[in-house]
Amino acid sequence: MNTRKSMGKPKNGVLLPVAPNLSEVPSGYIDMRNAIIDKIQKNRLRFAIQVNSGMIELYWEIGNEILNRQKNEGWGAKVIDRLSKDLKDAYPELSGLSPRNLKYMRKFAEHWSDITIVQQVVAQLPWQYIISLYLTFPIVNALLSQFSLTHYQLRLK
Repeated sequence: MNTRKSMGKPKNGVLLPVAPNLSEVPSGYIDMRNAIIDKIQKNRLRFAIQVNSGMIELYWEIGNEILNRQKNEGWGAKVIDRLSKDLKDAYPELSGLSPRNLKYMRKFAEHWSDITIVQQVVAQLPWQYIISLYLTFPIVNALLSQFSLTHYQLRLK
């Protein structure tokens, strides 16, 4: 006989269960629950860092593509405006595809020309932080660039 508590009447044989009181669960349940909560918490942070790193690398790749086309083929700002519109049309759910942000991506790729530095160092920073460094602290850009290059060179030794 089914002793599960449910709320409401079953619809098409499906019932909505009600969680039992903690006093009704088997011993060891609290430890298992806490271990799962801990795993979720640790992985959420790890996934957020991975997503941020992936996004930063993608922004670098977009900026690098724009930079190369502008250098090699003489494309101007109108191309960035058009690209922004086309990307927004293709991905309306994404933010960060404005002409201004595409220009930041280009500047980002220009400033950090080595993708390995971006992958190892810069990708650990949130995108908005990278933009604020460009806008508010030009001297910090030079220092970060020098630090990152030195850090990267030291890791190769």
